[in-house]
Amino acid sequence: MIEVENLSKYFGPFPALKNISFKVEKGEILGFLGPNGAGKSTTMRILTCFYPATTGTAKIGGLDVFSHSLEVRKKVGYLPENVPLYGDMTPRSYLHFVAEIKGVPRKERKKHVEEAMETCGVQSMAGKLIQFLSKGYKQRVGIAQALLGNPELLILDEPTSGLDPKQIIEIRQLIKSLAGEKTIILSSHILPEVSQLCDRIIIINDGKIVAVDTPDNLTHQLEKTSRLLVKVEGPSEEVIGEIGSVAGVKSANREGDVGDKGVHSYVVESDKGHEVRKGISKTIHEHGWGLLELRPLEMSLEDIFIKLVTKEEEGRNA
Repeated sequence: MIEVENLSKYFGPFPALKNISFKVEKGEILGFLGPNGAGKSTTMRILTCFYPATTGTAKIGGLDVFSHSLEVRKKVGYLPENVPLYGDMTPRSYLHFVAEIKGVPRKERKKHVEEAMETCGVQSMAGKLIQFLSKGYKQRVGIAQALLGNPELLILDEPTSGLDPKQIIEIRQLIKSLAGEKTIILSSHILPEVSQLCDRIIIINDGKIVAVDTPDNLTHQLEKTSRLLVKVEGPSEEVIGEIGSVAGVKSANREGDVGDKGVHSYVVESDKGHEVRKGISKTIHEHGWGLLELRPLEMSLEDIFIKLVTKEEEGRNA
């Protein structure tokens, strides 16, 4: 669906993108993850034909975004970070306006607009002025305009930016409902969002791609040790000493108090592939302490991101 090869973008002497390449398969949800200023929005603006690349190529559905700009735009629905809505229009009138601009045939506009509003849950607000809508409903209207014309590809730039927790959940559910039906590129600097929504992720930093893979594969590649969370009722210093002496355990550190007297949580690290749970459980039982919890701790997407970006920056500064 999308093929990007050796793409670079310079603003004067400043390189916003540095020779990036990636592919997106049809029906896939790809997360574009990175800090502010990493190059996420620049990539999306090139893919949406907003401006050309300096070097390299980008194709959508086999069409070059520069030489076949008009054809590409018909295939793409775009939600920019700041949605260009008109406050003195209603959602229905605004969507009719956008449908006309997109070239949706007159006879089909009403059907397209009503379907987009139903999909995005804005029918109840269809007659209200946009300026009086909540931020969450404005985002819904923004996604609805991206859906007009039935594009094959949706590009969503920070779709939950500025929303409250309830609105974030609603927009995430809406995006999930489009999975498989549309190919989606989702840009975000919110790590849990990418983890929950995306099949694969691209991690970008300082204009360069640091990693492309599934969250599970990245975790497997980067995790050199196994970690356990152990919650024990017992004297903290003794617990740390005894757990630390179990064969295969590399370290045991207290995480903090749970609230009950004498109950603490510990993060235990061991060599990858070395099973230590039986030894920990046996040690705690032999000392008469209470084992309240014992479970594996997986590396979070935040951990993956920090580790990859730090590794890349260290290599650059070496």
